Amino acid sequence: MVKTPNMDRIAHEGVRFTNAFCNSPSCSPSRAGMLTGQDTWRLKEGADLWSILSTEYKTYPDLLEASGYQVGFQGKGWGPGSFEASGRKRNPGGDEYKSFAEFMKGKHEGGAWTYWLCSHEPHRPYDVGIGIRSGIDPKKIIVPGYLPDHPEVRKDIADYYYSIEMFDKQIGDAIEVLKQSGELDNTVLVICSDNGWQMPRGLANLYDFGTHVPLIISWPGRFKSNVVSDHLVTLNDLAPTFLKLAGLTPPAEMTGASLLPVIEKDAPEAAQRDFVVLGRERHAFVRRHGLGYPGRALRTKQFLYIKNYEPDRWPAGDPPLYGDIDPYMFNWTGPAKVYMVANKDNPAVKPFFDLGMGKRPGEELFDVEKDPDQLHNLAYDSAYKEIKAKLASQMKEYLVKTNDPREVGGDTGLWDRAPYFSDIDKRAHPTEENRKALGLDSVYDYLK
Repeated sequence: MVKTPNMDRIAHEGVRFTNAFCNSPSCSPSRAGMLTGQDTWRLKEGADLWSILSTEYKTYPDLLEASGYQVGFQGKGWGPGSFEASGRKRNPGGDEYKSFAEFMKGKHEGGAWTYWLCSHEPHRPYDVGIGIRSGIDPKKIIVPGYLPDHPEVRKDIADYYYSIEMFDKQIGDAIEVLKQSGELDNTVLVICSDNGWQMPRGLANLYDFGTHVPLIISWPGRFKSNVVSDHLVTLNDLAPTFLKLAGLTPPAEMTGASLLPVIEKDAPEAAQRDFVVLGRERHAFVRRHGLGYPGRALRTKQFLYIKNYEPDRWPAGDPPLYGDIDPYMFNWTGPAKVYMVANKDNPAVKPFFDLGMGKRPGEELFDVEKDPDQLHNLAYDSAYKEIKAKLASQMKEYLVKTNDPREVGGDTGLWDRAPYFSDIDKRAHPTEENRKALGLDSVYDYLK
């Protein structure tokens, strides 16, 4: 369905991970975890979207720069948020450039460097219908079990697929720049996403559709090639990996682990993790007074266990906007979400609406091998009582070890009070089209 020749080629030349996860299913915290190599609940306001990343947390670009590297990025970098409000003089991703070609043209001859090409693809808003117009056949799309199988949903997925193809073309352009510079063979290439797709139960959710991400790492000659790894890894592992590659010792506070034992060509078989632990705090400003929807999750190869700390809150944001799902405040068109909300009382759609927008219990447990779409919550099934207890215990032990205020005590209200540098979300203005289609008001004020 999706043509990605450049990613395919890099995967063939490197290691592709099938069990890679972001530490948090939200842009800013996911990127903060990747940059610092730390679990997001250790980063104070850095666990929230549109907030700050304190200068007390070291990032791999700063550490590499201190050792002689030139560091650059384009696009989002760390964000969205305000690096100025945190006291930083630049984005935590490094020095900003308009393009990779500009960076390569101005870098020191023969010097070490690292560059973060932050594409805005695939990210909403899409040009609605561009996927089908580009030749993607909606009839061939496999609709996941947590979404209704409807032409509007298929159209939305096709637009997402087209956006992935645009990202792949950007990768191809960057590779061409590397070839022209003569440095392709001595460059480590890493391809990943910061979180899952922007569909109900995706972005901002601890289900796989929000946390499971693509990850490819390639360096022909030095790293393994044409290998598919099922190791459980997170994007937090990238920072210590990069530092190790540069001959540096990762700071002790990094909770991620270097992936070199997994990817280096002559490395012995690396030990595998039994699980990874993930978390979320406030995504968008979509509940009254800026409240978040805190949760933690433990993922093994077979099970996903989730603890929701405030189950009385709306996980997708307060009705009727459900703003943690794009389009956040119905301030642009999003066919799948609009269709599901418009038809929420239709018996054929209501189960999907409830999965994506309804309230959830304090605990959730899924057998991801038997139930990959994570539709059947086993947390209150007596047959899984011992499994749930074991996973909950493992997660609590890890959270205590990594000093999570949710488990060891502390100012957990910080995440609800943290600054949010996007005023348009605080007073939402749905489009006229969506107001008419869904019976919405013209303004929703979440500050009241």
